[in-house]
Amino acid sequence: MNSRIKVCNCNRTMAVDGAALGAALDVGALPVATQLCRREVGDYLGTLDGSEKIVVGCTQEQPLFTELAQQKGTVAPLRFVNLRETGGWGQDAAQAMPKMAALLAMARLPDPEPVPEVEYHSEGRVLITGPAARVLPWARRLQGQLEVSVLLTDTAGAVLAGGQGWPTFAGGEVLVKGWLGRFDVTWRQANPIDLDLCTRCNACVKACPEGAIGLDYQVNLDACSSHGDCVKACGAVGAIDFERSDTTRGGQFDLVFDLHEQPLLTMHQPPQGYFAPGASEAKAAEQAMQLATLTGTFGKPKFFQYKDSICAHGRNKKVGCNACVDVCSAEAVSHEGDKIRVNPNLCVGCGACTTVCPTGALSYAYPRVADQGARIRTLLATFAKAGGKRPALLLHSQEEGAALVEALGRAAGAGQMRGVPARVLPLPLHHVASVGIDVWLAAVAYGAANVLILATGAEAPQYAAALAQQVEIARTILASLGYGSGHVQLVQAGDAAALDGALRRIEAGQVPAVPATFAIGGGKGGDKRTTLDFALDHLARHAPVPQREIGLPAGSPFGAVNVNRDACTLCMACVGACPSSALADNPNAPQLRFTESNCVQCGLCEKTCPEGAIDLVPRLLLAPEAKQPRVLNEAQPYHCIRCAKPFGTLQMVENMVAKLSSHGAFAANLDRLRMCSDCRVVDMMQPAKEVSIFEVKR
Repeated sequence: MNSRIKVCNCNRTMAVDGAALGAALDVGALPVATQLCRREVGDYLGTLDGSEKIVVGCTQEQPLFTELAQQKGTVAPLRFVNLRETGGWGQDAAQAMPKMAALLAMARLPDPEPVPEVEYHSEGRVLITGPAARVLPWARRLQGQLEVSVLLTDTAGAVLAGGQGWPTFAGGEVLVKGWLGRFDVTWRQANPIDLDLCTRCNACVKACPEGAIGLDYQVNLDACSSHGDCVKACGAVGAIDFERSDTTRGGQFDLVFDLHEQPLLTMHQPPQGYFAPGASEAKAAEQAMQLATLTGTFGKPKFFQYKDSICAHGRNKKVGCNACVDVCSAEAVSHEGDKIRVNPNLCVGCGACTTVCPTGALSYAYPRVADQGARIRTLLATFAKAGGKRPALLLHSQEEGAALVEALGRAAGAGQMRGVPARVLPLPLHHVASVGIDVWLAAVAYGAANVLILATGAEAPQYAAALAQQVEIARTILASLGYGSGHVQLVQAGDAAALDGALRRIEAGQVPAVPATFAIGGGKGGDKRTTLDFALDHLARHAPVPQREIGLPAGSPFGAVNVNRDACTLCMACVGACPSSALADNPNAPQLRFTESNCVQCGLCEKTCPEGAIDLVPRLLLAPEAKQPRVLNEAQPYHCIRCAKPFGTLQMVENMVAKLSSHGAFAANLDRLRMCSDCRVVDMMQPAKEVSIFEVKR
């Protein structure tokens, strides 16, 4: 199998130990090329036969290697690993062999299972909107490539020539909704002249005695005296109407090119097909090139899975957990009754909603958490097998983050910086917000001395806040158990120099004496909670400082509930509201029971309780009783005064009688409130004071 892994020392600029790599990968000694992309390219071509995956330890010449494989018609999957910038170049290059083995091993893993695709279809119908001075030049440039429509929100100084090959509208209060292939745009036409109907005949311009109409064919209402000569001049064309009542206009478009200085859509991650370069001409040119390519059918993975049965968003029209709605930078997650709705067309796959979801109702689907878990376990296990010590995972986005890591490696190769430390294992993610506390703690349980989350500054502000909150929870747990407080860190670096300094300041934390063996995301149902249970159990069992209970900051997904027994009537409204079965009744006795390990602190019980008898207590209980139901409140059963059947609690019935004693429907029949439901119906049908026919004397 060693013939399927190709490594190169890049013209002898880095040390590559083929024998050590082969031993760590269980493939025998690997031959090390010196110029695999040039003089020794024949060795690479000889590898292309067959169908087994080929792993190439080079990303610099990936385009060349890919083209050669295509020319040869190979069917084998190709995977490329950056060994050079991630550690082969730099101050610690001599100790980078375990990292190289780990990265190669990860690349050999099976590809993630395919997921359903979200499809977009665009015919190239683009709406260009903004001031005429910006819009019209771009309309002329793009009209040969796209089906252009123009919406002018400022026509000052514009000359609208005749014979233009696109529909032209004017208006304000523009509202954009939708996504690539399906944008709905509405606006208000405030001017009397409808540019879509105007023929540019200039009759109105000549007829206007005040000169209130220019070659932008819009009426200057400040100068107009409303004499109506322009309306008469326009005649049957009907483009001018001073008494127009319906001013709402709209249309459907595949693409939107927003040239306003301030974008119409202000979310951090706008929908695909919407471009807003602002006042930058360079950015406008770049985005115009992208627009020109967006004609046809496109697809992307459906990045999420949603299990509404365990969603803690709402119950009985009361909102509990709103974390996913608040954190989404694309506004793809919205409130829909007691559940949430995720629009797959707006979702960009950042995964922040899955990270902040306390129950696992939202989970990341591509790759799945189980796939990420396999990558992490493989990285850490191979690193340890190759002799590596104190491994640190560096989680980074596969675009901005990867570019920053590569820039650091290149600078290190030139001797300008120190480079990525030998113990730091870069792990690219679609987005750094796509994994959270369950994966981080599991990685520490596997033996990661650090979990570093690289934030480059390109992330939405709410993502940084959500990650910081999760980091605080993880660090509180690990510090309380005696592992130290530096395991999980949010590394903020906007350039290679900042990243270089930050990585050198990281101190390794303590890890469990025995690495965990459970699989991340391997449980049934709530995979996130299952992974957390496994990770916390392992960390607690091997903790340097064992703990029974750990206090956590507000907003943590673990905790207890306190019940005021004097106020609680055991109405069980909280049981019906609990989405995670943490609260339950006892079918054999009037008891409110609580299983703490199930509680996600969503607050639905607190908001539902009619007596205000419930408070949340964020904490992590590590004792065995956390998984056992315990009684929070119980009461003496109340027996029906007619049949003696228990149907409620003494306190509940007494409260009900007190509150309804003055109600017209019960004031004269208070005893009915002391009856079970069956006896109450019988009593209503046969009032005690009514004379029976059998009692009438003959």
